[in-house]
Amino acid sequence: MTTLAALETATRHALLRLPYPEDALAPIISARTVALHHGKHHKAYVDKTNELVSGTEFEGQALERIVMATAGKPEHRKLFNNAGQAWNHAFYWRSLKPRGGGAPTGALASKIEAFGGLETLKKKLATAGAEQFGSGWAWLIAQGGELKVVSTPNAEAPFTKGQTPLLTIDVWEHAYYVDYQNRRADYLQAVIDKLLNWDFAADNLARG
Repeated sequence: MTTLAALETATRHALLRLPYPEDALAPIISARTVALHHGKHHKAYVDKTNELVSGTEFEGQALERIVMATAGKPEHRKLFNNAGQAWNHAFYWRSLKPRGGGAPTGALASKIEAFGGLETLKKKLATAGAEQFGSGWAWLIAQGGELKVVSTPNAEAPFTKGQTPLLTIDVWEHAYYVDYQNRRADYLQAVIDKLLNWDFAADNLARG
């Protein structure tokens, strides 16, 4: 399970610094979209999380711990939503890279072959994202030694169910609407073909 603890101070959660310039994902994802998505939406989730945990038992805890502790608890729904979105977005930015896509290698490639091959995995990932009703996420995860493709609504994340996230694609409208309007499927296909960071996924698989 990937931790964001290194991105946090003892008391406050920090907005992930993008691992590439805002325009580095263009033309698949424009600099304008990245600026709005990261600098407005993602930042708002981080800021709200800091506000909500201040003076509570959750202050100073890592995002993963907060998400795990609040998952499925209606009394903590607002904190779960914001902490979950802060975690998911930080994971999403690292799931992408300029000139990404291509074919993975090593242990991840072997797992993908066992899954049915790269093209099968890509199709299932695109389908999971396209068929997620409303807002949410499409994920490649590991569970029980096997790869699976799943989707989650809103702020939900697979690690709360004991699954290991390997990479994710954001399918909230703010992730693609400036560039693709209502063509979510086109956004998904472009990201899968040109931006997925298989090295990040391989590292997550190795850490398990």
